[in-house]
Amino acid sequence: MADPSARWHGDNYQSRQFWIHAASLIDEHRTDVAEVTFEAHGPKAFDDVVVRYEPGRPNRRSPEPVIQDHYQIKWHTDLSGHFGFRDLIDPKFISGTAVSLLERLRDAKRTAPPNSAFHFVTTHDLTQEDPLRELVSNVDHSIRLKVLKEGKTPRSRMGEVREVWCEHLKVTEEELFEILTGFHIETRARSLETLRSDVAMRFRSVGLNGHEADTIFPYDEFARELVVKQIRSLDRAAFKALCEREGWYLQKRAPSKRGVAIQTYAPRATPADLLLAAPENTLVLADNFDDRQLKKEHSWDQIRDDVKAFLSKKLQETTDFRLFLDAPSSLGFLAGACLGLKSGAAVELVQMGHGNPNQVWDTSDGRGGPAPSIEVLRIGDGQDIALVMSLTRNALPKVQEYLHRALPQVGTVVHVTPSGGAAQVSVAGGEHALSIAAFAGQAVSDLAQPGGRTHVFISAPNAVSFFLGQQADSMGVCIPYEFDLKKEVDASYRPSFEIDPRRP
Repeated sequence: MADPSARWHGDNYQSRQFWIHAASLIDEHRTDVAEVTFEAHGPKAFDDVVVRYEPGRPNRRSPEPVIQDHYQIKWHTDLSGHFGFRDLIDPKFISGTAVSLLERLRDAKRTAPPNSAFHFVTTHDLTQEDPLRELVSNVDHSIRLKVLKEGKTPRSRMGEVREVWCEHLKVTEEELFEILTGFHIETRARSLETLRSDVAMRFRSVGLNGHEADTIFPYDEFARELVVKQIRSLDRAAFKALCEREGWYLQKRAPSKRGVAIQTYAPRATPADLLLAAPENTLVLADNFDDRQLKKEHSWDQIRDDVKAFLSKKLQETTDFRLFLDAPSSLGFLAGACLGLKSGAAVELVQMGHGNPNQVWDTSDGRGGPAPSIEVLRIGDGQDIALVMSLTRNALPKVQEYLHRALPQVGTVVHVTPSGGAAQVSVAGGEHALSIAAFAGQAVSDLAQPGGRTHVFISAPNAVSFFLGQQADSMGVCIPYEFDLKKEVDASYRPSFEIDPRRP
């Protein structure tokens, strides 16, 4: 008898995506979410989960709001699979015999409401060296149409993609661009267990039982019951009534924390499962930046002072924060320094990142992990220290190059790595992030010399940057650095600002 567990896991993966969105139906801050549908009656291939908004959610790439999000969700048993641009025109790629994913997208756009967005979510990855890797945005998973338009002939790299896709769809290039507008490809999506944790956390944030300690996750089976009963769509009133009828509400709800946001990147698509802070609690600094690069006419010192003033004002209003950091690691570190251990602030962070979009991390979330490895390297006689946090990628080689060229006063390097090696998922959650930051801060504090400075190089989730910033008082004068990750200038580091614990 064939093992049915893979099919069950696939069904559960889809249902957990549904529950994450459904929780917004009773979130008093997500009044834009009007209806969430599970296994909808079309459009075909983008009907696993459908989220409808009234009047619409913000659209990063257009002034027109998104009216509906349509999801095609593909879970696989392992991470060995990969795909490229030609797979999108192969029916076998979506387990079909006659119609490809791009044809499904074309047909879906004909029947869905205007200003709908379409998401292909898969646990597989993009094939190395395939042109599709250059076309999928790492900001919001959308297709980078500007890149697709590069090259004038079919012999060019993107010209070949355009020719193959246009010929398959029997459309012109302009019609192809219209079909691909609003299309998103999310690869290496969250694991099945991570999704369970996300559902539990999301449910608890709106006052529902997360069932974290239960061996069996009851919401998986309940999703199947909804399908059997032909209850596929839930609006706000229906979901609230369902939660009340089934006894899903917690008896006691934790006091809500005020959402506070610092935003330097251009506005992204509004998160589907969590609300950003209210406008009056949001510091928008996007005009100071060109993507990740600070514009020449602006200064890091002024940004530091603006952030300090903003957080000081918010701290006077409340000590309970849900902090959104859509910003470089330097500002995560600075926010931690401003809301340090002596400030009295109780902070939870909405961590954004690979395989982990918009998950609430706090220091008691139960997601701990192993202690980091800490290596101390003596590279000279200088009294300054370079703290290198290599959690998501190994930053040490580039940092060493920069130290040799620009910071001869650094005599000691403290290199912090996760126990299993640098990776996007090396930090389990808020409790783990705090632990890593505490170990790193203590290592620097033990080595710090009077008059010396600590130069901070971070390749880690912003939650780690924040918790590390809370250790700043013990590390003396700190200078965080930003890396030219997209190689827009010199693919190296630049200092941001100085944080002096002696200066208010």
